[in-house]
Amino acid sequence: MSDARFWHVPPSGGLAAVPTAEEALRRRDAEGGFAWLALKDPSAEDFRPLEAPLGLHPLSVEDALDENQIPKLDDFPEYAFLLFNAFSYTPERLCVQEVDFFLGADFLVSVDRTGPDGKPLLAGTEELVARSMAQDRKGPAYLLHTLLDVLVDRKFAAIASLEDELADAEEKVLSREAGFDPRSLQHVRRDLVTLRKVLFHEREVFVKITRRDCPFIPEDALFPYRDVYDHLTRFFELTETLRDVVTSLMEIDLSLRSNEMARAANRTNRSVRRLTFITTIFMPLSLLAGIGGMSEWTMMTGAANWRLAYPLFLLAMTAIGLGSYFLLKWMVKRDEQKEDDG
Repeated sequence: MSDARFWHVPPSGGLAAVPTAEEALRRRDAEGGFAWLALKDPSAEDFRPLEAPLGLHPLSVEDALDENQIPKLDDFPEYAFLLFNAFSYTPERLCVQEVDFFLGADFLVSVDRTGPDGKPLLAGTEELVARSMAQDRKGPAYLLHTLLDVLVDRKFAAIASLEDELADAEEKVLSREAGFDPRSLQHVRRDLVTLRKVLFHEREVFVKITRRDCPFIPEDALFPYRDVYDHLTRFFELTETLRDVVTSLMEIDLSLRSNEMARAANRTNRSVRRLTFITTIFMPLSLLAGIGGMSEWTMMTGAANWRLAYPLFLLAMTAIGLGSYFLLKWMVKRDEQKEDDG
């Protein structure tokens, strides 16, 4: 069996590594205590030697091999199957991976996976387990609690990274940074929805445990499990708060963009209004100039009177232009006054 480690925990405490699963189970039967069988990225063939000795049901083995299951707790005659998730976060990428546990009265099988960093999700837990087993020596339920506690504590790093990314997005939205992409908010919102769904089901798992639905977790082990439940509840509430923040930021960003578009439209409208104003003033003048240019004013006033006709024509055009200007200005001011009053 490749990529697997096996330990026997004797009644006196400690963590004794053994080369095979058969040896760990043999020592358990001969010396007492319990066995911890830690599998990593197992295949169906890796489970076959364990199915008969531990009474593993094919359905739970199938769920352990399928990495697209939701967190849950299933009870079987000889063990409980617990499906949990581990979080890891790299820039703009949330990774949710499955970790499975088979908890019996005298054994624990953990199914680990390789994380995005190339390390096992349960890496570094052996020393912590060795210390806890030296102190507690109370059975596999306490070992399971130690592993779950590590997974839950590591969730905080992923949630904190999302929170930092959201704070950075908030600063960019409010400062109207030119390079800000609003799609990043949708990405954060999608990750928070994923976190909320996972944390909801994990919290339900611990609700079952704390109300004593799992016969393989003794009553005196419920207190540390309740502490883990409190952490999950806090993380769940934090994701709810962050989702509200994302929604508010999306609304603020949309509102600011709408205001910018409205200001641009207003600037365009003012420019068009000025051009229309000027065009309206010159329209009658252009008409008079066109008539005078085609018929020649001396034909209407007589060639001898051109010295008087042209100055009068220019004076009339100036009077018409000034009259149009003041009339249009009065009409614009009247319309603006009506808008203010309305």
